[in-house]
Amino acid sequence: MNPETNIKRICVFCGSSLGFDSQYARVAAALAGYLVAEGIGIVYGGSNVGLMRTVADTALEKGGEVIGVMPKALVDKEIAHTGLSDLRLVGSMHERKALMSELADAFIALPGGYGTLEEFCEVLTWSQLGLQSKACGLLNVSGYYDPLLTMFDRAVTEGFLKPENRALVVSGRGPAELVESLRKARLPPAGKRREIPV
Repeated sequence: MNPETNIKRICVFCGSSLGFDSQYARVAAALAGYLVAEGIGIVYGGSNVGLMRTVADTALEKGGEVIGVMPKALVDKEIAHTGLSDLRLVGSMHERKALMSELADAFIALPGGYGTLEEFCEVLTWSQLGLQSKACGLLNVSGYYDPLLTMFDRAVTEGFLKPENRALVVSGRGPAELVESLRKARLPPAGKRREIPV
């Protein structure tokens, strides 16, 4: 049996908007509450708007640790959250992702737009290449990520993605289910460069 991964912090990628369905914010709050109850700290983009604010505010209200990471150039545009446990300002988006990854033991993407997808796919690629050994999960609220999961399956069918790399993405419809999947995820060890093609 694969031993469970000890997860102390999870990096949460999510939208700077709330979306049109109120379910997105409800599940974002439920995720934050669940992580605090499990003693898991949160790392996120540091913003005070959208689902990002929902996650941060809920966790803080429940006494959880919330670390924000934001490029200095985006402090005004993204509206930095000033009530966090820790707000780290960095010089670029690349530094932001690198620090978020360094601080976290696993990753979860809530619904979001281009930025959420880009951040999730980059850390997922790092795990595929063996640059890190950290689980990546999609919180599939109201089937939001069904098309993306189908795309990943299509990539396997068409020969662009190996099945073992497709298996690096776990998904769940609720916080408890997803976090449990992250803990049990089978990951290649970090430090050994893996085959790049497909």
